[in-house]
Amino acid sequence: MSGNKIVKGAAILGIAGLIVKLLGVFLKIPLTAMIGEEGMAYYGYAYPLYSLFLVIATAGIPVAISRLVSEKIAIRDYAGAHNVFKVSRGLLLFIGVVSFAICYFGADWIAKYVFADMGALLPMKAIAPALIFVPVMSAYRGYFQGRQNMNPTAVSQFIEQIVRVGVGLLLAFYLLDVSLEAAAAGATFGATAGSVGGLLVIVIIYLCNKKAINYYIKKNRHYNQRERKRDIIKQIIWISVPITIGAAILPIVNFADSMLVTRRLVAGGFDLEIARNMYGQLSAYCNTMVGLPAVLTQAIAVAMVPAVAAAYKLNKTNEVHDNINLGLRISMIMGMPCAVGMAVLAEPILLLLFPSNPAGVASAAPTLMIMCISVVQSAVLQTTTGVLQAVGKQSLPVVNLAIGAVAKIVFTYLFVAIPALNIMGAALATVVFYTIALTLNIYHVVKYTNVKINVVLNFVKPSIAALLMGAAAFASFKLIYKVLESSNMACLLAICIGVVVYGILILMTKAITKEEIARLPKGDKLVRILDKFVK
Repeated sequence: MSGNKIVKGAAILGIAGLIVKLLGVFLKIPLTAMIGEEGMAYYGYAYPLYSLFLVIATAGIPVAISRLVSEKIAIRDYAGAHNVFKVSRGLLLFIGVVSFAICYFGADWIAKYVFADMGALLPMKAIAPALIFVPVMSAYRGYFQGRQNMNPTAVSQFIEQIVRVGVGLLLAFYLLDVSLEAAAAGATFGATAGSVGGLLVIVIIYLCNKKAINYYIKKNRHYNQRERKRDIIKQIIWISVPITIGAAILPIVNFADSMLVTRRLVAGGFDLEIARNMYGQLSAYCNTMVGLPAVLTQAIAVAMVPAVAAAYKLNKTNEVHDNINLGLRISMIMGMPCAVGMAVLAEPILLLLFPSNPAGVASAAPTLMIMCISVVQSAVLQTTTGVLQAVGKQSLPVVNLAIGAVAKIVFTYLFVAIPALNIMGAALATVVFYTIALTLNIYHVVKYTNVKINVVLNFVKPSIAALLMGAAAFASFKLIYKVLESSNMACLLAICIGVVVYGILILMTKAITKEEIARLPKGDKLVRILDKFVK
């Protein structure tokens, strides 16, 4: 049963997350055309710091809420589950206010002494208020996820991004006549507006569900002793602090990139303006594309935590092992084709999405091809991290990520200054980072759960299907381009062909079964369609 919930939960969050990410790409395409690579550099300065503060405020506590709520609901302590939510909501509001104050009132000092570029000042101040609203919103999301209901999270994410994109583009357009810094600030303020919209939506959903929540609380009153707030906060801190530290490592690494890359390019002999544009390509093009598949795979990790935690709480060892293997397989089935597809069609995809700067796209394509390796690494890393968090070993991924992060910073410093590598050095260092962290994560999952990982089913079959798909997509692009002489049409058709080929190969290799597809939302209808083509 929990396997069904993992598949459905991952599907709901994955689809919503993909739409959200595509909307984010939709923001960056016209935004890049509007403010150029220099303006995107100002925009890019604000987000690593914002992400770092946001991770500190929200990364660990929602996972802790999800885990504690799911454990309490597993034993029918509905009042205790709701109490966890209320205490954590107040805690997150406090953390959000403190984070906002540091980011907003310290923006001048950070822009001057950390980035050494005052163009970062306005975008940082514009995005800071979001740090109040997003943490509170994440409390509601964690509560619903703990109840294994992913719909409220998906809806609030969608509304949040719609508002973010609309407001961000509108303000960037109107402020462009003021300055590039002001236009970038208008774009980052979209995140603030989006956070308000997302919070309002999920609060409304919560109020609509309040009657049902109260019914189950009243129906199951055999837990007379309500935990003290102090004890709940202790549990939340015990679970969330290691997760928060671990989640903060990647933003810290990106933050280090924002400080190191431009400086090291200059040290390697590049002009400051060229170095800034190259960092803008990394931020606007490569990081944007690599971030798209991560949404799908992160959805698996989010869906796995409550399901594995509940099974682990009830000592259902076989169910825990089955869920781990299922999570690994889904992460590979989703991550591997994204990595291969983006690698073989890197330049055509970038040209399709960012047509206003073909020279910048051509320069960024080799970097994106290298970074595609990290896509599949990140997919499995997120899933194994979710497993370790669910079984109470949340500190281990932190150590593993920290070891990888140190290597990433060292190799970025060394590689980027080599003229032949330049910006590609940052991509290579990212691959090193994920390789180290992932290897250590898998070791610890096996050690602490005694799971026997099915390597052929989980890794080999999706990899073979994805590589064959990549060959078909690349050959299709070349052939169609010769006929149509249109890169965009050839790219779109090649992607469609790749999707069909991959779907057929996944079913032929039995990497996924029709029974598992039937667990997806509307999966029964999809199976009926597949039955007409694949027996």
